[in-house]
Amino acid sequence: MARYTGPQTKIARRFGEAIFGDDKSLEKRNYPPGQHGLARKRGKKSEYAIQLLEKQKAKYTYGILEKQFRNLYKKAAAARGVTGEVLIQLCESRLDNVVYRMGIAPSRRAARQIVSHRHITVNGELVNIPSYQLKPGDKVAVREKSRSLETIERSLSNSSAVYEWITWNPETLEGTFVAVPQRLQVPENIKEQLIVELYNK
Repeated sequence: MARYTGPQTKIARRFGEAIFGDDKSLEKRNYPPGQHGLARKRGKKSEYAIQLLEKQKAKYTYGILEKQFRNLYKKAAAARGVTGEVLIQLCESRLDNVVYRMGIAPSRRAARQIVSHRHITVNGELVNIPSYQLKPGDKVAVREKSRSLETIERSLSNSSAVYEWITWNPETLEGTFVAVPQRLQVPENIKEQLIVELYNK
C-alpha cells in the first residue's frame, strides 16, 4: 500500500502544528513553508479551502491516502452516530494507530512499519496490515521474536501517554483495545465537521 514518505516538517509547517509529533525544526520555523515565509501576503481562505485543509490534516495525521480515507468516510456515513465522530473513531481503531498509542512505536509512521514487518500480533495471530480495524476486547502484543528490537524497547521506555480506552502491560508487552474512544478522549486537533461538509458538497 502506498503512503506519504515526503518531508514531515514541511507538511507540519503548512498546518502550523506538530501533527507528526515533536519537531524541533517546526519550533524554530512555525510559519508556512516557502521562500517568503511570513512576509508572503495570503488572502482570506475560501470555505472550500478551509475544509480541504482540514481533510488533508486528518489524512497526514493518521497516514492515510485519499482513496482509503474516502472509504473510511463512506463507512462512517453509513454507520450509526455522528458521521465526523465515527470517522475519527475508525481512524483511531486502526492497528497502526493503536500500536502508536500503546507506545510500541514513537510515531504512526514507525508503527505502520512495525506492523508491516510482522512484529505485532492481534489475539495471538500475526497481523501485518496497518489498516486492520480493531474491535473492543482485541489484544495487541509484540511478537515473541521481536521483543528485543531496539526501536520497540526505546519507544516503550520513552512512552508516558495514558489513554482510558487502552490498557498496556509492560511485563508481557501486551495491551488491550478496551473500547472505541469517545471524541473527547482523542487528543488530535481535527475539526471533523469540516471534513463532513467537504464530502457532502
